[in-house]
Amino acid sequence: MKTLKVLFLDELADIYDAERRTVKALPKMAKAATCDKLKRAILAHLKETEGHVTKLEKVFQLFDEKAKGKTCKATVGLLEEGDEIAADFKGSRAINAALISAAQKVEHHEMAAYGCLHEWAGLLENKEAADLLLEILSEEIAANDSLTELARASSNAEALGESEEKGSDETTDSGLGNSRLGIRVVGIRRNRVGSLSR
Repeated sequence: MKTLKVLFLDELADIYDAERRTVKALPKMAKAATCDKLKRAILAHLKETEGHVTKLEKVFQLFDEKAKGKTCKATVGLLEEGDEIAADFKGSRAINAALISAAQKVEHHEMAAYGCLHEWAGLLENKEAADLLLEILSEEIAANDSLTELARASSNAEALGESEEKGSDETTDSGLGNSRLGIRVVGIRRNRVGSLSR
């Protein structure tokens, strides 16, 4: 029978695979970055992502299940696209903006997944699992916000060929990881358990 618990465990296996793939991909992204702040941000999120894998294993345990992954096709595609972007823009002024864009696509996918999982864990009356999933969601939102700040502070202006001395107004107007849609995500906040709003 296809119940909410079955759906929850299926999506949990999907994001578990996604996080493990991301752990392997982040060092390559950091190596491709030419901005030291971006390198540090990516490597800091790598440590967090390794922690996410551990937390997800704990969530599986809280449902009396063995941790297992199910190929996350979305993450496979996003990471392949990230590799292509890194190769296409290697050596260009736009490399860091390109990497931020690729990383934020992964972050947005993960934020959506964790928002649902957190809500479902609450409905399944597993508060400890819900709390762990909320912790991960909060870290994903913070990582996304950090990438936004880097894009606005320097990477987007650098991609345009502008110097950092031109002022914050121009770099701020250049958007988020080259995505106007992403600008709205910066204002996400939790307005009640398990739901996100702007």
